[in-house]
Amino acid sequence: MSAPSMTLYHNPLSPFVRKVMVLLHETGQQNRVALQNCVLTPVAPDLALLDDNPLGKIPALRLANGNVIHDSRVILDYLDHQHVGNPLIPRDGSARWRRMTLASIADGIMDAAVLTRYEVALRAPEKHWDEWLDGQRDKIRRALALLEKDAIAELTSHFDVAAISVACALGYLDLRHPDVDWREANPKLAGWYFEVSQRASMLATMPKV
Repeated sequence: MSAPSMTLYHNPLSPFVRKVMVLLHETGQQNRVALQNCVLTPVAPDLALLDDNPLGKIPALRLANGNVIHDSRVILDYLDHQHVGNPLIPRDGSARWRRMTLASIADGIMDAAVLTRYEVALRAPEKHWDEWLDGQRDKIRRALALLEKDAIAELTSHFDVAAISVACALGYLDLRHPDVDWREANPKLAGWYFEVSQRASMLATMPKV
């Protein structure tokens, strides 16, 4: 087995990192990527990461030529061009824009959930901005309602960039925000997630606190 040719700045608790890891497993590329663990917050960046990504955000992927790309959507698109199987991101046409839009909705859920986590975990309770927290939670509820209403058939049809992104968003809600109780309001989404959470790629990347 050859040595990994790429390095992923990585924290297994990040839903954005998990998306990349799931795609690596789905496409059989996990052995091509070494993991460099990062523990960071918006006020405590990882100094080694800043050298390669001035935004200080993960995931970031160092390629074999030394270049670094970042943002999970960019990394997913890059990695999806590096395997010989069927693409997990449609290459063109209306299917591409629809699947990327569903993935963007999932990213929005992750963004709101991560920001809520930072506000609750890093700031003293008396400094919490309750109206802002309510606004983030409302974003999550609205996005889940849209997926429940309009996207179940599409998510079921292919485990691709859209399905991977939604599955990782739901997994993060379970991890960090069990109080959201999203299953009761979204039973079809809950049933879909129950099935896909048993995929080998999802089990292999399940975060452990």
